[in-house]
Amino acid sequence: MKSKIVFLDIDGTLLDPSGRILESTKNALRTASENGHRFYLCTGRSLAEISDEILSLPISGIIGAGGGYIQAEDKVVFHKVLDKEHLRQLLDFFKVHRVEYYLETNEGLFASEHLKSKIRSMVYTPEKNSKSLEHVEEFLNLMIEDTSRIDYDHINKLSFINDTIPYTDIYQRFKNDFQVIPSTVPDFGEDSGEVGVKNIHKQTAIEYILHYLNYNKADTLAFGDGHNDVEMFAAVHIGIAMGNAGDQLMAVADEVTASNAEDGIALGLEKHGLI
Repeated sequence: MKSKIVFLDIDGTLLDPSGRILESTKNALRTASENGHRFYLCTGRSLAEISDEILSLPISGIIGAGGGYIQAEDKVVFHKVLDKEHLRQLLDFFKVHRVEYYLETNEGLFASEHLKSKIRSMVYTPEKNSKSLEHVEEFLNLMIEDTSRIDYDHINKLSFINDTIPYTDIYQRFKNDFQVIPSTVPDFGEDSGEVGVKNIHKQTAIEYILHYLNYNKADTLAFGDGHNDVEMFAAVHIGIAMGNAGDQLMAVADEVTASNAEDGIALGLEKHGLI
């Protein structure tokens, strides 16, 4: 079999519901890699939010920040950042409307003043189990609250946590300046979202890396679960939705595998003969 390149979303796909990687997934990726196939992360996360556990997998490269950052092996081959003046306008708007956010860079995640308390108030509910809350605290511990360390010339992306104004108000106000999408984290609520570089997303990034690597679309697969994976599926030959995927992605998926808690990636790789 000709070697394949497989693109992996992280949250809800590579990670199980508790934020860990199933042993079946680790073993499947190692075996497929030994068989000559290549794996690229394809995530909305910026580099600073990708854990050592994930990076220890046999990964050939990273598409991060929703497509704004591309790393092939150890070389950065593409990197776009948010326009600083438009970003300042956005942050002023958020301050007026009491919208919390974190700025994503390759060096760290920078939290707004009340971000941590806002997330805890939205996520800490009685039905949450201890493992889920542990994952939340690990995420919050990544946050840097020292604003003097922020370099506004190198912001990859921004995620906002909001329950004060409708998402559509933010989208309409800034859609011409940025790529604005609803949040990919359900716990953050329907009025939260993500802000990236205009006209940059997972599809544009995959097309870039395939050209860079001289790979054909016919030799590609992708695993995803969220609405921001719709573009990812448009860029690959076979788009495989996890069993826990949302309806929007299910509608465009070529096939569906088991959920992120039920060996979905391993089963998908086995089905296509990569392991």
